[in-house]
Amino acid sequence: MSAKILIVEDDAQISANIYDFLQARGFMPDAAANAGIALHLLASQPFDLLVLDLGLPGMGGLSLARHIRAELALNLPILILTARDTLADKEAGFDAGADDYLLKPFSLRELEMRIKALLRRANGQLLVQALRCGQILFEPHTGQVFWQGQPLKLPPKTQLLLQVMLSRPNTLFTRDQLERALWGEAQESSDPLRYHLSQLRRALSMPDGLSPLQTVHGRGYMLIDPAGEPHA
Repeated sequence: MSAKILIVEDDAQISANIYDFLQARGFMPDAAANAGIALHLLASQPFDLLVLDLGLPGMGGLSLARHIRAELALNLPILILTARDTLADKEAGFDAGADDYLLKPFSLRELEMRIKALLRRANGQLLVQALRCGQILFEPHTGQVFWQGQPLKLPPKTQLLLQVMLSRPNTLFTRDQLERALWGEAQESSDPLRYHLSQLRRALSMPDGLSPLQTVHGRGYMLIDPAGEPHA
């Protein structure tokens, strides 16, 4: 099966060139012009590799890479594209979770060689870990969620919300933290977040009416694992 590659690049011409080239070479590319779109795509389907430009509008490439590693707990290979050539820039990229670094301007043939090398390396490793909290299980490799042993179908944004909270069970998340995780920035209205929290709470409801998704009034939200200790 062809590798699925997500291109996160705000320059439409560069993104289109990479997309067309990779498609012609037998890959299955998808594209996002900013972090918000990338997060939506990562929540809705599994990818084998991420090609990431650092100079994104809003949430930058470094912040997105850190978010993917720390908040979403995804270990897909990340190949950074940038015009920044200092040692400090490269160090920052690798510290954020990048696996390789390609300077602009670059040859599309070299990009393909680096992608293939990263995919070969990834094939010998378990790059994703299942996320668990009580009776909730998320399999990042397939993008499937299971609740009480049964598959659970969620809208992409609602599933992304679950992934973020599953990465740190029994941890308090503020509204601001969750909005930045879902949209790359804080929102003017709390209605969109409240909608997805309501969807998730309904999906995770139990016969007694309780849910592992708890509201801490005036502070934020928490996904409760009965086996763990809550902490703010």
